[in-house]
Formats: sequence, C-alpha cells, structure tokens
Amino acid sequence: MSEAVNIRILDREYTVGVDPEQRDSLLAAARMLEGKMREVRGSNRMAAVDRVAVLAALNLAHELELMRNEQSAREREIVRTLAEMNRKLDALGGE
Repeated sequence: MSEAVNIRILDREYTVGVDPEQRDSLLAAARMLEGKMREVRGSNRMAAVDRVAVLAALNLAHELELMRNEQSAREREIVRTLAEMNRKLDALGGE
C-alpha cells in the first residue's frame, strides 16, 4: 500500500505516492533532483522552472548513460579476464 510523501523541489511542494519500502530512495532521488536543478538554474532565478527541469533531467540521464557504459565496459573486462584464466587453467591441465 502506498503512502503520500511531500517533497520540495525549487521551493515548490509535490505530493507523491510511494510504497513504504521505497520512501527513502524516493527522498534521496528528490534531493538529487533538487541539487541538480539548483545547479542548472545557478544564479538565474528568473529561469523558467520547466526549462530548468528539462535541463536537469537531461544532465541526470546523461550521467546515467555514462554509468551504464562504464558498467558494460567493466563487465566485458571481467568476462575477458575469466576467459583468459580459463585458457590458462586448460593449458595447465593439458600438461
């Protein structure tokens, strides 16, 4: 059963429904979004909130994509390393 949680982003309050076990994660995400939106807005307090929100979302999506790419590269490296270790073990077993 979801509960209502109030979050505040750029001085605006939003009520969001969330499952209790996901509450902390939602609040952390809201803090991250708040920080990114304040960073994008910078000193320009007159910037339209929708523009700030889109630019913040784009920045966060870009960071997520970079992290996914890094994770894929790490996974490929692990597979390569394991394959190399298996080849070495096979070579030792054949001696």
